[in-house]
This record gives sequence, structure tokens and C-alpha cells, in this order.
Amino acid sequence: MARSQPARFLATAAAAFLAATAAPLIGATAAHAQEGGACSSATVQYRLVDADGKVVGPDWSSQGGFHQWDTVPGTVEVRLAPGQSVGEGCSYPVSLAEYTTEGPNWASSGRQEMVDKATVHLTAEDVAGKDDDGRTWQKLSVKAPACFGQIDLYGEDTAYDGKEGEGHGPLPDVRAGVLTPYHLIAAWNGGDKRCESGAPESATPSPSAPETSASPAPSAPPAGSEPSAPAEATKPPVSPKPGATPSTDADVPPAQASPPAPKSSPNGGNPPLAETGAGAPVGMLAGGAALVLAVGAGTVYASRARRS
Repeated sequence: MARSQPARFLATAAAAFLAATAAPLIGATAAHAQEGGACSSATVQYRLVDADGKVVGPDWSSQGGFHQWDTVPGTVEVRLAPGQSVGEGCSYPVSLAEYTTEGPNWASSGRQEMVDKATVHLTAEDVAGKDDDGRTWQKLSVKAPACFGQIDLYGEDTAYDGKEGEGHGPLPDVRAGVLTPYHLIAAWNGGDKRCESGAPESATPSPSAPETSASPAPSAPPAGSEPSAPAEATKPPVSPKPGATPSTDADVPPAQASPPAPKSSPNGGNPPLAETGAGAPVGMLAGGAALVLAVGAGTVYASRARRS
């Protein structure tokens, strides 16, 4: 029994060594998983005001939907609804965009064209409270359309202008089913005349336009032959088809922070176990424990050899 005491002692020491050195790494793994708190969505309120700041129509509201205008909306004031807890550093972009359209409502709007856009960022300072008398709120204004148009209020900084690249998105198009902008809060549309840019390019040619072909007129088809199909260019333009009205919601997402720079990985680009703690030097620690056991075994063997 006495001869086995050194081996037992060394085995116990190796296990204690491994547990003591691995415990901080396990704790570090759990702590890393909780890094980077996120800002949650927030509810936006809005109201229309005139050039003098007088409220036009309903007061503060979070009600969405599409609204027909009698007169083009002027300035839109925005704030965050009361009773919300907004964390420090959380920011909520809200944009107002004006488009020309092919008709006075969504179903007849066709493919829209952006004319103007404005954006503000709401923070904890823009949350409404119990006593808001005398407070000023952030305002959004865009150019008033002089023809059929639509004005969108939405919770993003993206310009849905049909351009490519970061910060841009597809134009609204009822015929193609493109329901932009996303995170739409509310919209207004109307107008009483067609926009020149929305007129089809194949309009009736001017009477003074010169002849484009000197070829003689084709002879009449032989009797009994079927007339040829009309040319594609002579087909009337396709009328806008009614589409589903885009959904609206006053709850908007926070601004997205820039993605963090990639971390260097000690495992040569293999699956990122090191970043979560699973790739910590546990192998090295196990090797150390194995070395302790090997030394202990050698000591026991030498001791037995001397006594035999």
C-alpha cells in the first residue's frame, strides 16, 4: 500500500493542475457569449405641421397606412413614443422620401421615381414625456411634387432610388411587386396631373417629324391570305395592375453599427473555436498533466527497482 502513495499523489496533483488552469477559460467562454448588448426596436410618432409650425390634421400618431392628400403634406415632425426605455448610444434613423408616380394612388402609381429625401436620427433625447410643452422635435421636409406623387415616411436611412451600392435600394414599383421602402411607417399620395417624366416614351409623334423610310408602300396581300399580326410597337401600353398595398408599422429598427474588424485566429484559419474559448490551449494543459503522470510513473518504477 505504501508503494502506491506517490503514484496516487501525482495523479491527484495532475488532475488538480488541469482543473485549476481550465476553470478560468470556461468562465471566459460564458462571459464572451454575453458581449455586445443590442438596441431593440422603438415606436415612432409623427404629425404634419405647416410652415408656421401649426399642426395640420391629427396630432401625434403612430397609425400607419396610406393617406390621400387634399393638399401636399408639408413638414413632418417625428419623435419616439412615450414610455420607452432607449439605451444610451441607440439611434433610430427616420426618413421622408418624395417620389413622382404614374397615378394618384398606390394601385396606379406604376414605377416611381425619387425626387427628394431627408433623414434624421432619433435618440433617447427624442422620447416624449409627461410634460412636453415647449419642447421642440426633429422635422423632415422634402420637395412638394407638382404632379402625381407619393411621400413615404420610413424607419431607415436607405435611399430607395434604384441606384446600386451601399445605402441604396430598388425603386417602388407596383407592377413588378417591389414594395419599397422597407420599415414603412406611413405614406401619402395624390395629385391631379400626370408627371412629364412618367409619360411613355412612345408618345404620339409630332406632325412635323420627318419620314424615316423611303421604301414604297407594301402591295396589298393576295386574296385569301391572312393579315399579318400587328407590329409589337403598335401595342397599347400595359395599364398598371392593382397590387397589394405595402404594410406599415411604426416600430422601427435601430441603426446598424459597423461590423467589427475580423480577429486574428491562432488556429490558422480553422473554425473559430478560439474566439469562443473552445479552442483555448486545453491540449497543452492536458500534455502538462500527462507529463506529471509520466514523471510519477517513472519515479514509482525506479523506487520499486531499488527495493527489489
